[in-house]
Amino acid sequence: MDDGNYMGSDRARMENKVILDELERKKKARSMAVPTDDNRVKARLREIGEPITLFGERAADRRDRLIYVLSQINAARGEELRMEEEEESESEEEEEFYTEGSLELLQARRRLAEYSLPRAQKRVAQQRIHAKLPLARIIDLRKKIFGEVKRFGNLGSQIGDDRPISQVRFSPNSKLLATGSWSGALKIWNVPACTPIRTLRGHADRVGGVAWHPQATLTQGEGLVNLVSGAGDMSVNLWSLNSDAPLATMKGHADRVCRVAFHPSGDYIASASFDTSWRLWDVATAKELLLQEGHAKEVYSVEFQDDGALVASGGLDAIGRVWDLRTGRTAMVLDGHVQAIFGIAFSPNGYQIATGAGDDTIRIWDMRSLKALYTIPAHVSNVADVRFFRGDASPPTVPINGEVWWYRSGLYLASAGYDGFVKLWSADDWQLLRTLTTDSGKVMSVDLTSDGRLLASGTYNRNFQLFAPEDVV
Repeated sequence: MDDGNYMGSDRARMENKVILDELERKKKARSMAVPTDDNRVKARLREIGEPITLFGERAADRRDRLIYVLSQINAARGEELRMEEEEESESEEEEEFYTEGSLELLQARRRLAEYSLPRAQKRVAQQRIHAKLPLARIIDLRKKIFGEVKRFGNLGSQIGDDRPISQVRFSPNSKLLATGSWSGALKIWNVPACTPIRTLRGHADRVGGVAWHPQATLTQGEGLVNLVSGAGDMSVNLWSLNSDAPLATMKGHADRVCRVAFHPSGDYIASASFDTSWRLWDVATAKELLLQEGHAKEVYSVEFQDDGALVASGGLDAIGRVWDLRTGRTAMVLDGHVQAIFGIAFSPNGYQIATGAGDDTIRIWDMRSLKALYTIPAHVSNVADVRFFRGDASPPTVPINGEVWWYRSGLYLASAGYDGFVKLWSADDWQLLRTLTTDSGKVMSVDLTSDGRLLASGTYNRNFQLFAPEDVV
């Protein structure tokens, strides 16, 4: 047998097979159902990892390319991919799935809009006034405040419970400190003396979050709702200041409750849970108004904007979401962290958000541009909590060159890390101002008083620490 003829005939058979396979591919391609709408063609190309458009490519050419790529994929797999048949009509829309809200939720949304719009208007008017301040005066004020921040030192440490302190929060009048513990107990302390006032017992599992009513210790009566807590027993409890038992217990979550937050109006509460949802509760009726899904994993943190229009949630899926309470829609997606988000805080300026995560960074987000503004390499281990300074309740005056100035809320923020440090950062250039050491390997929470005179941290080794400027120490 002639080896050359044998090889030639084998090559011819292979070429014939290739031609037949190509004809079969084209035949199947002609019968494939592909979108005719150009936007859907682009979306399908994106799904399969192809460029959505090429230079000089028209819509018809793009559709032909989609058919070709899909037929190549089918040929490589040896099977046909089932695709959805789409109608030619441009008026066709995808079906929308939603859960109809209750009448109570509708009324709450209206009240939230009525509450938040005047506050936003007032905030913007104040920001316009600040924008007209001379640069030299702003620099003087900044130097004065940051000078005090840099003088923060350790005031003392106190054993707070038998198990780790999960969260610390100062009361609005800056005279009390609430601590939540993994033992399931809440304690209220007098500060800076660190003497216990009351122990609140109502949870059967670890407390994950504590929050004060915005008017607690100010205008809110002691017998009314002053505190809220969430715990691993899947419950959210409301507390007064003159009883050891909860005023109400709100149930609905299907897993551990982590952070909780009071709406600025004091009428609503948000709770984040490991059941991948956060919920909105009515304080007056102690009933659930909203169950909000949207995270792929557990939701750990939740926080309201000062205007009262928005709420932000952070999850173990490394995604944060900003929700408009007036409409229920997502206002912004905070996508950039690579590890779980443990802390989230709105700046008092209303448009910036800080998130602390397990990737050891703090990210600053700007809702005006819908993107991350800055990334702070904050700690060498998990960032457990972030808090902006808020001068809400009778802030002290700051003398500068014989003039009197008010503290500006949001001028700096504090962070707590599992590396055992509490750090203070400027909120304009995001630079480190002060590093405070604790007696623990894990700092789980941090908070600042509204007068700027005290800072508290809760740690894994059952202690909480107080820090203050040197003149207070």
